[in-house]
This record gives sequence, structure tokens and C-alpha cells, in this order.
Amino acid sequence: MKVLLVEDSARLQMSVGRALRKAGYALDVTDNGEEGLWQAVANDYDVIVLDIMLPKLDGLSLLRQLRQKGKGTHVLLLTARDTVEDRVQGLQLGADDYLVKPFALEELLARVEALCRRAYGSKQTRLIIADLEIDTVAKEVFRAGHLVRLKPREYLLLEYLARRSGQVVTRGEIEAHIYDDSVDPMSNVVESAVCSLRKKISAPNPAPLIHTRHGLGYVLKVESE
Repeated sequence: MKVLLVEDSARLQMSVGRALRKAGYALDVTDNGEEGLWQAVANDYDVIVLDIMLPKLDGLSLLRQLRQKGKGTHVLLLTARDTVEDRVQGLQLGADDYLVKPFALEELLARVEALCRRAYGSKQTRLIIADLEIDTVAKEVFRAGHLVRLKPREYLLLEYLARRSGQVVTRGEIEAHIYDDSVDPMSNVVESAVCSLRKKISAPNPAPLIHTRHGLGYVLKVESE
């Protein structure tokens, strides 16, 4: 899953950014509202973590413009002002959740995870396709009852395909949702990740679950022979 963090505090950028990356999220970061708005409009994020007090363009103005442009990305507001009026204003402008500073990183991660589930229309913390089971909280994968050990990026890829089970997912969509801007668009990073993931989830049960749709992308589903 891909997150945009818009925060001008270098300390919070470092701590929150480290926590999100450790949890397996692909992350883009900016320290001002103007850049944040451009990033939010130009890219498809699963969640935006947005500070209210920002240089160039404050967080509430960013949020207002984002909704006016028709972007429905889920937004978690970070605010140092814990008043009912401030919270109501943020929610009325289209925020999905808010967190008052100072906050525990564990709570921020839990709220981001909840918004990611909401983004894919599910409140379930376990995704099950045939004998494949994904625990999105523990970040663990089981196939035929056996634990499958995945690298963070492989796990992100599998979770994304599972959340869109039965749908063809393009290479571009995969790049947009699980990789940050450092990935070379001309590389074969997606193909390599899919190949590795296929091998690992096929070890406990060779029945294929990830299928290639040539010229289109990939689909995670059970296919009858």
C-alpha cells in the first residue's frame, strides 16, 4: 500500500516515515502544502497522512482543494489543536480520521491500516482466497496451513492483489501502489516480484493462484482446470 506523508517537522518526518516503511508501506514525503497537493492529485495513494500546520498551503486548504478536484483518497489529519471545532472542521472538509499530537506511532499505524482496509471496501483483517490466508495485521501469509515467509515488498504485492481478487491489475497499478518514486519505470521489478511471489506461495500447494493476462496484467484467483 502507498502512503503520502505531508509534514514539515523533520523529527516527525523521520519517526513517522521510519515507522510506515518498517510496516511495509511504500512512502512519499513532502514538507509543504503546495507540493503535497500536487503529489496528492498526480498520484493514487491509499492514504494521505496530512499535518494541518504547513508552509505555503495549510493542511485544511490542501484538503479542501483535493476534494474539489474530485480526489477521494482517504486522509488522516494530524493536528496539535484538540478542540471540537477544529475536529469538526476537518471532518466537514472531507477528512476521514484525525490524530492529535503528540501521538503513539502504534496508534498512527493502526489508523492508517484501518483506512487502507476502508479504501478497498473491507473491514476484514484476514483475506482468504482458497487455501491462501493473509493476516493484514500481523502481516503473515499461510498457504494450505503452512506459513509462507515473504519479503516486505512481496507481502505488499500479495496483499494488493488479494484486495483486488478476481480483477486484472496492471503493471502500472502495481508500481503506483507498492513502490515509491525511486523505482525505474523501465525496470522489470514488478515481473521479478511476481515471479518470486509465485514460487513462494506455490511451495505448500502448487495449484496456481496468480495468473498472467498477457498485455494486461495479473489476477489473483482460483481458476478451474
